[in-house]
Amino acid sequence: MPVGGTTTRVAPRRAPVLTAAGWAAGAACTAAILGTPYLRFGYHSPELHLMLDSVDACIALLLAYLLVGRLRRTPRLQDLLLVVGLVLLAVVALGVALSASRFAEPARQTIGVWLPVTLRTTAAILVAVAAVAPARSLTRTQVVRGSQVALVGAAAAVALVWLLRNDLPVAVTATPPESAQRPVIDGHPVFLAAQALGAACLLFASLQFTRQARERGEEVLRWLGPGCALLGFARVNYLLFPSLYSGWLYTGDLLRTAGYACLLVGATREIRGYWAARADLAVVEDRRRLARELHDGVVQELSWIKSEARVLSRGAEDASTVQSILDASDRALDEARAAVEALGRDADEPLGYALHRSARDVAERHGARVVVELDDSVQADQHQRHGLARIVREAVGNALKHGGADCVRVTLQATPAGGRLLVQDDGRGFDVATAAYGNGYGLTSMRERAQRLPGACTVTSEPGRGTTVEVTW
Repeated sequence: MPVGGTTTRVAPRRAPVLTAAGWAAGAACTAAILGTPYLRFGYHSPELHLMLDSVDACIALLLAYLLVGRLRRTPRLQDLLLVVGLVLLAVVALGVALSASRFAEPARQTIGVWLPVTLRTTAAILVAVAAVAPARSLTRTQVVRGSQVALVGAAAAVALVWLLRNDLPVAVTATPPESAQRPVIDGHPVFLAAQALGAACLLFASLQFTRQARERGEEVLRWLGPGCALLGFARVNYLLFPSLYSGWLYTGDLLRTAGYACLLVGATREIRGYWAARADLAVVEDRRRLARELHDGVVQELSWIKSEARVLSRGAEDASTVQSILDASDRALDEARAAVEALGRDADEPLGYALHRSARDVAERHGARVVVELDDSVQADQHQRHGLARIVREAVGNALKHGGADCVRVTLQATPAGGRLLVQDDGRGFDVATAAYGNGYGLTSMRERAQRLPGACTVTSEPGRGTTVEVTW
């Protein structure tokens, strides 16, 4: 499957910053060539011009290929329009530029200009339409038909311009000066209108893609904003200094390549996000497989050992040994169930839900009551969620098995430094200085897990007054 089957989520607040930077760079370059008449901004280099055209075309094809992958998975009207627009831009940069350079001198100023400007303006319109296209999905048939219509339309436009090649007026004759002493707004009115229309469409699309990036958080949309802004200002520069259809390299060419570079960054980050998502999916599937194996194997065998030990305890002479076996079975079962639950848990599961489920599972097995008060604003990564869930299981289990508690209260609170977890019970309590749960392993385990958060675990208890386990991180 082509790259692009998934979309990468990004921080929504970064999209407007990037787009603002693109607008600022484009406006600054345009103002510089208009207000600084003593600097040389134009260089005659047909080879470099052709090289930039080739680089831009390759980037446009890469992004189009990425969007084709998204179309195959979730066909959307926006992606279809973007694919067609990007392919048109790539065809113009590669095919038309090469063929136009072989035309005779008069044809270079007629069909050699009108053909590229027709396709480029059409592509800009398609990008603008894609920016406001409704969030609707297409059927496979609609995608195929839409692609066919776009192909036929582009071919018809090329054929029409070719048939009228002998009657086409001269589009632009001026050669950009070596300095920017004044704008060279020269050309046929239709040519100038096409350049202005393309600039307006791309700048409008820049704002719309930025708005969508804030709402949907997609990596491609995030970089389409500044990319379209730079491409739009490149069209403004081509309107002021028409170097696009000549051998001169000018600021418009640099802005155009900078815009395509933004598209390349977006495509690269989307590809990286796609493979990261595939790797995460493989990890999740493997964790669930291990959870099933543990549940069907280890948990079942431990349950059998526990049941057999209960039968032996009825007629055993050494009851303490059998009780040790039962206690060990209980601990092993709890560890195995915790492993199954951790492996089968969703990686994006909220912290509050994970703690509530951990406390409830332990309480239900002992027939006790648990009260949970959770602050959903507390944030934790996957490692912290796992550690806190294990602490809750250990604390609740100890309160019910060793403390004889009837009710356990689990509280999660947000603090200025991070978070605070409390597990309080109404059990028998114990002397912390002289005794410990489970031969000391329970307290040690909770403290070590809290330190790895990183954080700290404090246990407060008195005989007859219950126990409080506090974790801060």
